[in-house]
Amino acid sequence: MSDLTPPKRRIRVQASDRDPMTMRFLLDSDVQPGSSVSFTAAEAENAPLATALFAIDGVEQVQVGGASIHVRRAEGAEWTHLKPRIAEAIRRVLDTCDHPLGTAQPPRDDDARLLDQVQDLLDRQANPAIAAHGGSVSVDRVEKARVHLRFAGGCQGCAASSQTLREGIETMLRAALPEITEIIDVTDHDAGVNPYYTGDDGPSPKLTRPVPASVVDHSEGELRIDPEFLARRLGLTPETLSAGLANGDIERHVETRTGQSGPITRVSVFAPTRSWAADLHDNGRIFEVPPPRREARIEAKTATLTDRVRAHLNSLDTDVRPITYSALARALGLYLPGSVRKVTQALEATMREDAAADRPFVAAGVVNRHSGLPGKGFFDLAQALGHAIPKDQEALATYRQRLTTRP
Repeated sequence: MSDLTPPKRRIRVQASDRDPMTMRFLLDSDVQPGSSVSFTAAEAENAPLATALFAIDGVEQVQVGGASIHVRRAEGAEWTHLKPRIAEAIRRVLDTCDHPLGTAQPPRDDDARLLDQVQDLLDRQANPAIAAHGGSVSVDRVEKARVHLRFAGGCQGCAASSQTLREGIETMLRAALPEITEIIDVTDHDAGVNPYYTGDDGPSPKLTRPVPASVVDHSEGELRIDPEFLARRLGLTPETLSAGLANGDIERHVETRTGQSGPITRVSVFAPTRSWAADLHDNGRIFEVPPPRREARIEAKTATLTDRVRAHLNSLDTDVRPITYSALARALGLYLPGSVRKVTQALEATMREDAAADRPFVAAGVVNRHSGLPGKGFFDLAQALGHAIPKDQEALATYRQRLTTRP
C-alpha cells in the first residue's frame, strides 16, 4: 500500500550574524509569487501567514520577500522556543492556503524587485555599521518607487535618526538605486527605548567608508589607485589585478557628475566576482560607495566612446577649439591611466568614418598641448586614407573652418 502522505515542507533556518533579534526562514519556493511585504501585528489581519506568526508570543515583526521569511523576536523571547512554533505555523498556512499573504493587490513587479534590492543593500552596507550602535533598519514596503524604511533597536526613538537617514542611508540608496523617487521613515519613534543618540552627542554610523588619501593620486589629470589597496577590495592579488586590467577581464569606468557641494568623480572597477566604487569630492575627500548595478553598466556602454568623442567635439564652440587630448579625455570623464590612448583610438575611428563619408576630419580639432598640432598619428592616418593634410598652423586653421560649415 503506497504512502499518500505528502512530504514535509523543507524550511531552513538561518541566524543573522549582525542582528541576533532576527531569524531567516528559507523555503524552496516563493511564499507568494510577486509579493514582497513587511508586517507589524496591526497590519496582519488580512494575511493568513502573518496572522499565524503574530499569534505566537514573542514574534514582533515579519518580513516576506521571495522564498525568505524574516522574523524579528521581542525582547526576552528565546529562539529555542520560537523556532519550532514558527516553522510549524509556516507549514500549516502554506499547506492549506493559496494566498498566505492575502488577496489584496500585491506590489507591482518593479516595486517588489526594488524592495529586495534595497533590503540587500541595507543588510550589506548599512546594518553592519548600525548594529554596532545597537540598532537596525529594514525596508517596510515600496510603493511606486517610494521606499518606506523602519528603524529598530537603538535607532527607534533616536533623536538623530532622521539625520542618520538623510546623511547616510539615503545617500547610499540613491547612489546605488537612482530609480528611487522618495525615501520615507515610518518608524514609531515615540515607542523607542534605549536610543544610542541623545541630542547631538555621539557620532553617526558611517555608512560610506572614507578612503585613505594616500591610496589615490589624482594629479596630472589622471586618477591612480594603489593596486594593493584595490586588489584587497576585489579579493585579488595585485598581479591578478594588473593582468585583468591589461586583458580586459577587469573593467574600469570613471564619470563626473555635479553634487550639492561641487563636482564628484566616481571611479568604478568591475572584476568577475566583485565590484568596487568610490566618489572623489571636489574638496579632496574620498568615500567608498555601492558600485553601479549591472543594468546601469550596460546602459553606460550603449554609447560607444567614438560616438561620445564625436558628439563632444561637435558641441564645442569655435572659441574653445582646438582642444588638447588630455582635456578631451577629462571632458569625457576619463581620468585613469591610458585614457588619452583610448581617446586617440576613438579619434582614429572617427577619421575612418569621416573619410568613408567624404567629410572633414572632426579629429583635426584635437591637438598636442606642446606643439599645438594634432599628433603624428593623425597626419599619417589622414594620408593613408587619401586625405593628406599639411602640418602647419595656418593650413590647419583653414581646414578647421570646414568643420563649422559642413552640413
